[in-house]
Amino acid sequence: MDPIKTGELIRALRMELGMTQQQLAQRLHVGDKAVSKWERGAGCPDISLLPSLAEALGVGLDGLMAGELDTNAHTGGNMKRTKFYVCPDCGNLVTASAEAALSCCGRPLAALEPQKADEAHRLTVEPVENELFITSGHVMEKEHYIAFLALLRGDSLQLRRLYPEWDMQARLPAVHGRLLWYCTRHGLFYQDI
Repeated sequence: MDPIKTGELIRALRMELGMTQQQLAQRLHVGDKAVSKWERGAGCPDISLLPSLAEALGVGLDGLMAGELDTNAHTGGNMKRTKFYVCPDCGNLVTASAEAALSCCGRPLAALEPQKADEAHRLTVEPVENELFITSGHVMEKEHYIAFLALLRGDSLQLRRLYPEWDMQARLPAVHGRLLWYCTRHGLFYQDI
């Protein structure tokens, strides 16, 4: 941890929040001279204070310790770049329109990397009226099933949550885009439609 970089970040974040050194010190149960010392780069916060300091400043612990926050490049709102995160413990599904530092059940989550579906993993997509009827012969059991389908276009995301012991079928708008689905055993797949 670089005391100068971390101190500059603490000061910038504190000021963004409109807090005085005294107010931040009170939240952390330390003296305002300690906050001043950190901000000048004359020392670092005690390791036991870091989680509370990160929470008070509204940042992640990694960013605070690195002394800088990673910012994503502006994606222009292109939903085709949506990232999917699934918690291995509870199955929670989280999406983000760019890379994000996320955690669930006390674990950091990594963005799923979609793999192009081969013939064995492709879904059947049939036009029915003004919709696409999507089916698959994929196993739909408690320990192995397709958990969600997503249709991504430049300006939208359509998401359907699926459940074990249901037939794998869904209806989505009849549009061109990228179809993604998540198998609880084999990961994230895609095919363009």
